Amino acid sequence: MEISVSFTDKQHKALEYLTDDITSEVLFGGSAGGGKSFFGCAWLIINCIQYPGTRWLMGRSKLKSLKQTTLNTFFEICSEWGLNGDHYSYNQQSGEITFYNDSVIILKDLFLYPSDPNFDSLGSLEITGGFIDEVNQITEKAKNIVASRIRYKLKEYNLIPKMFMSCNPSKNWVYDQFYKKSKENKLEEYKQFIPALLTDNPHISPHYITQLNKLDEVSRRRLLLGEWEYEDKDCLVNYDKILNIFQDFEYSLGDQTKYISCDVARKGKDSAVIMVWEGYSIIEYKVMDISLINEIVDTINRFKNKYHISNRMVVIDGDGVGGGVVDYLPGSIDFVNNSKSINGENYQNLKTQCYFKLSELINSGDIKVFTFNNEDKEKLIQDLSMIKRKNIDKDGKLQIISKEEIKQLIGRSPDFSDCMMMRMYWEFTYSGSTPFVFGKR
Repeated sequence: MEISVSFTDKQHKALEYLTDDITSEVLFGGSAGGGKSFFGCAWLIINCIQYPGTRWLMGRSKLKSLKQTTLNTFFEICSEWGLNGDHYSYNQQSGEITFYNDSVIILKDLFLYPSDPNFDSLGSLEITGGFIDEVNQITEKAKNIVASRIRYKLKEYNLIPKMFMSCNPSKNWVYDQFYKKSKENKLEEYKQFIPALLTDNPHISPHYITQLNKLDEVSRRRLLLGEWEYEDKDCLVNYDKILNIFQDFEYSLGDQTKYISCDVARKGKDSAVIMVWEGYSIIEYKVMDISLINEIVDTINRFKNKYHISNRMVVIDGDGVGGGVVDYLPGSIDFVNNSKSINGENYQNLKTQCYFKLSELINSGDIKVFTFNNEDKEKLIQDLSMIKRKNIDKDGKLQIISKEEIKQLIGRSPDFSDCMMMRMYWEFTYSGSTPFVFGKR
């Protein structure tokens, strides 16, 4: 069957990349209403018709959102192109769309669930290609695993793996791996980035533009203007400065003072994170999903022995389970988050004071991070980008948003940034001899 398709110039560019012999990943990112989701669905339909018996993925962070948004766009395109029940069928229970020629589109939830950290649910998946809508809402690991599953009938049709992704501007791995690299002409040969603008879509309603103009300034710049360089005035840390803390070469141990910071899981439910520092550099770390006191203490002691660190240079989040860890390490610092700021400085509490200092040192380029794997790097970037001032326009003590607010935004506790924050304790208490033990129970 033949379908007459009218694409915009940007969509034509995406199609060129998705039909060449080099490009494997295309990110179409920018303002809302730029035709990104439309093109993704259209591309899947065209492939299903052109290549009988193939299998294609349509994914998003949550299946519910996929069905309420992207899938509706798919149905609208089918209706516009004259495709109906004679051409395809949708099985809501299995989440599959089957075409008349046995090609299939598989709907997938790509959220990182704690019960499936390695995405084993995708283990048996074999697909010919994939479209991930709002890819900024999933982890880079999820994207990579989907990419690793693209192998079905490629040889039969002389194809190479192809993945199309869409998103609005976002300060996470898509910014780092696509937008920033494209801007600096450092994008890998197999990747392409296409900036999306609202003006690219000739069919957009003027009422939609009016609604976007009513958004707050940051959202307006992201969704209406398609700006990737937006800055939230509430954020304490510049996003590019966060990216710059990570070092890709091996660390050489020096003679600077060494420290250990430990964020113990509250009531043992979250991850425990232990970091070893030399000066302002994180030189080794350990993440423990199950926070048993004896295991945390044993890990800290191993780090102490390896780097010759005394208990007085170990700081531990003393809330909840952490108090038990402190008890096994006499002389260590019991960090009490809600205790008063040191030296009477104008902060809501000690935690806020230390976060402001950490932000200052990241923005100045002093903090360095070595040895982090990609998954933990992504979490740390997300944690640090959530450090925001609260009540910025009000007088009084300086505040940051609470851990509970952050957990609602990112779906987990900011364990990595909390562990980094506690290292700042010594910036207010240590003179080179004996640290002042503040907040000791």
